[in-house]
Amino acid sequence: MAIRPVVITGDPVLHSRAQPVEVIDDAVRELVADMYETMDAARGVGLAAPQIGVGLRVFTWQLANDDGIPPRGVVINPFLTATKPAVGDPDPQDEVEGCLSVPGESFPLRRGPSAVLTGQDVDGHELRYEATGWFARMLQHEYDHLNGFLYVDRLAATWARKAKKAIRAHGWGQPGQTWTPGVDRDPFGHDDSEGDTEGAVP
Repeated sequence: MAIRPVVITGDPVLHSRAQPVEVIDDAVRELVADMYETMDAARGVGLAAPQIGVGLRVFTWQLANDDGIPPRGVVINPFLTATKPAVGDPDPQDEVEGCLSVPGESFPLRRGPSAVLTGQDVDGHELRYEATGWFARMLQHEYDHLNGFLYVDRLAATWARKAKKAIRAHGWGQPGQTWTPGVDRDPFGHDDSEGDTEGAVP
């Protein structure tokens, strides 16, 4: 297992549709192991393969829930359906997301309150989960990564302008920029008592 650098917004791998996994072999299982290690080091609640520069349809998660879904898992070749978000502006306190590929920033975004996930695990077995609340939000966030979208691409106009300004201020938006969890400064300022950040910021 190895911690891999996390790709920052602007790199083509984050803005392109990921390819299906054709065969779940040792290389894919090694990728998943590295994704877990990277996610844990970054204190994230989810990580998609494109975020470590691999354009495959795989994401991992680490998030407690009330839906009976394993709090730690992986899905390969997922398909996700989500309910429509409620009409109106997102709550700037309770509907805030962050992303390891937009490190250190967070913005409000309204998501569908529930989602259904299907796909395969690392042994090729079919899985199906029905999620609500923050877990549903995380699934939508990670699934977006596999389709070439970041959460900042979905922000309402006011927040989208703020996000673009922040991205420009950091000098992001071009290929080849990364940060390495456990090596570089934690962009979300975590210490051992604080929560996690990818997909949804508590």
